[in-house]
Amino acid sequence: MLKNKTIGFIGAGSMAEAMISGIVSSDLVPSHQIIASNRSNVKRLSELETCYGIKGLTKDQLAINELDIIVLAMKPKDIDVALESLQQQLQPHQLVLSVIAGISTTYIEEKLRSNQPVIRVMPNTSSMIGESATALSLGTYVTEEQTKISQKLLCTIGKVYIIAEEHMDVFTGVAGSGPAYFYYLMEHMERTAKEAGLDHAVCRDAVAQTILGAAKMMLQNDEEPASLRKRVTSPNGTTAAGIEALRSYGGGKAISEAIKGAAKRSEEISMQMLDENNNLVIN
Repeated sequence: MLKNKTIGFIGAGSMAEAMISGIVSSDLVPSHQIIASNRSNVKRLSELETCYGIKGLTKDQLAINELDIIVLAMKPKDIDVALESLQQQLQPHQLVLSVIAGISTTYIEEKLRSNQPVIRVMPNTSSMIGESATALSLGTYVTEEQTKISQKLLCTIGKVYIIAEEHMDVFTGVAGSGPAYFYYLMEHMERTAKEAGLDHAVCRDAVAQTILGAAKMMLQNDEEPASLRKRVTSPNGTTAAGIEALRSYGGGKAISEAIKGAAKRSEEISMQMLDENNNLVIN
């Protein structure tokens, strides 16, 4: 499905690198069929070539007509220039994936030729180690075969979920921003254990392993989180005391509000980027 596909990244930043790393590691696509491009940072392109065995080309060197999949990975402020350039070069069979936050499939479709297949992609930072929770929102003209191709490709950086684009903001609040919530929790768990005298190395490892174990339990069971929690919470025991403290200090509400806050901000950013005529506005 992917062995004969040529993939071109327009933008060569950290997210592009994370995706390239996953694709190359999976051996789904030969590395010489993966191209990273940017405007003029030859040093960055050389680094990616050396590290992953891919091709690095500047914008002017990139032959769009030779690509099967085009990944838009530039900064939002650069998208209009990129789309204007692509508009006259893309063919209907070429699939466009966008990892640009806040830009809808509709916006991209309107800037390209009619019937251009576009998929919006929301990975998270865990894609660097192949453990991303990645959402896909399909544009109007995406075929079933192209959907399967994009799923196969993005499974190289973690798990993939197809969602309606209207839910992309809340997905951002849960999974896009989610790793930071757990880092914040781990930060406080580790600090408290250190203050009680536990060795730093033990603190760090034990906290990470505890969260990893809980996540695996969740993934390997059909039980609801509340049920799993109750299974390890004996009446009047240590866990019960910890859970009661979380409730007393609003731990559950804080988590819910974090997700809502991130989702709201994601929606605000999307709206701020477009004016009343659906034109991109970068302040």
